[in-house]
Amino acid sequence: MTITALLVIIIITGLISYNAFSNVDLKNRWMYSPYLCKNDKEYYRIFSHLFIHADFSHLLFNMLSLYFLGNFLIQNFMLTYGLWVGQIHFLVLYFLGGLFATLIPYFRNQDNPSYMALGASGAVSAVIFGAIMWDPFMKLQLLFIPIPIPAYVFGPLYMAYEIYSDRRGNTGVAHDAHIGGAIFGVLYILIINVDKGKELIDKIF
Repeated sequence: MTITALLVIIIITGLISYNAFSNVDLKNRWMYSPYLCKNDKEYYRIFSHLFIHADFSHLLFNMLSLYFLGNFLIQNFMLTYGLWVGQIHFLVLYFLGGLFATLIPYFRNQDNPSYMALGASGAVSAVIFGAIMWDPFMKLQLLFIPIPIPAYVFGPLYMAYEIYSDRRGNTGVAHDAHIGGAIFGVLYILIINVDKGKELIDKIF
């Protein structure tokens, strides 16, 4: 098995998250807090929260999602742009996707000291939607959907659910981070390969 940037991210995230499960101080220091970023200049939290998770199921869900669609995407990146440039594109997508995912929560909660968030969901969302834009006609089969559905169908359904859940509120999930990550994933693919957007439009219309 080739060690790629994707596998390195998963291994490091798994190890740090596992440590944080029993280390409350580590978890508190690494969680995302817009309030502390703004007032105490703890900007490292913008990225550190990507490496910690609430519990094992939270970690497993994110890393499985990242592995399956991330592996598809990084392999295509490497085939298209070369071994090293392809992996650099993946790293940029993942970490800038994670950064982009913090923007909406930041503007909403920069003066709210009680808001804290953790997990790689926003960055994973960027990878998922990057993969959808790369091949919108691939079939996705999810745990809660027993039949494969085209990615271009899954994408809008996922976004509609996240927007609805965000507006409803009180779910304990940072749906706004998922939305931000998804938007970045789409934009990044269009920036590095605008033909993917043209192909989608041509096939649909």
